[in-house]
Amino acid sequence: MQAARLGAERVGLAELCRRSAVVSVHAPLLPETTGLLDAGMLALIPDGGVLVNTARGAIVDTAALTRECASGRLEADLDVTDPEPLPPGHPLLSLPNLLVTPHIAGAQGSEVRRLGRYAVAEVERWAAGEPLLGEVTREGLHRLA
Repeated sequence: MQAARLGAERVGLAELCRRSAVVSVHAPLLPETTGLLDAGMLALIPDGGVLVNTARGAIVDTAALTRECASGRLEADLDVTDPEPLPPGHPLLSLPNLLVTPHIAGAQGSEVRRLGRYAVAEVERWAAGEPLLGEVTREGLHRLA
């Protein structure tokens, strides 16, 4: 199995939450991921844990996360929220253990040059008849974020 070769162990989501001091969400929003981190899953993250969501806001139950952060049990760093943006006065916005960024946390300007080089390299691979590194197939399209 690929995970074992990398020194990793595959576990279910509940076990992952139980074992993780930091849970970072990197998933597309699909019917099966909507509300994936609900009150039950968030409760499994150890006290003092941190939730990072840079994927899609609706993957995390906002009301449940608000309760966990308001209690001081969890911290959160959110680049995405549900709803997005959070309305003025939303309780999450006033919590000291929560950081909300405007869904551009990774945009610092340096990525534009790197993305341009990647795009040119992909065109060069395509023109040379080589496999593309970032190929998107019709079969995989529904799984993209």
